[in-house]
Amino acid sequence: MKNLLFNRWETNVEVSDPSLKRYINLKPFIVPKTSGRFSTSSIRKTDISIVERFINKLAVPGHKGKKHKLTSGHATGRYNLIYRSVKEAFEIIERKTKKNPLQFLVNAVQNAAPLEEVVGYRLGGIIARKAVVTSPQRRLDVSLRMIAQDIFSKSFKSRKSFAQTIADELIEIASNDQRNNVIRERMRTEREAEGAR
Repeated sequence: MKNLLFNRWETNVEVSDPSLKRYINLKPFIVPKTSGRFSTSSIRKTDISIVERFINKLAVPGHKGKKHKLTSGHATGRYNLIYRSVKEAFEIIERKTKKNPLQFLVNAVQNAAPLEEVVGYRLGGIIARKAVVTSPQRRLDVSLRMIAQDIFSKSFKSRKSFAQTIADELIEIASNDQRNNVIRERMRTEREAEGAR
């Protein structure tokens, strides 16, 4: 008997980005929950299923920017609710597209991951900015954070259910829709890095 994600979906999906292939964990889990088993070291993040990492990010999306525009105060401590919402979102994606929803999550993560970023460093009395290539692990972390924050901000004070918002956003980001906030933010970051070369 094969292990399937949520006991429904195959996990043999294609990761087209060669740098992320090693970091996106697609091992089959019926219930993607390790209860912090791999949280002792940041290196072990790759042992956690991509679906579980996505659920964890949705549970506490974090702050957006330095002025705390988006806080996590509304989203803490509801793991079961988010777990059920992600499962329901996958069902909505399957109904709408007739395809494996895990492929949409993987494509969304790949499309949202920035290739370059800008870092600031002190040079004498000024802070100089320099473009750097983003490491694959950071690309994955930033991608999941941006997707989670976008879903969280779109679902807040919305008439749509949380599961419906997750499904719509994953479909949009996976199709690389230029109007989506996550794709626009990635493009802005890469343009900024290009200007700082």
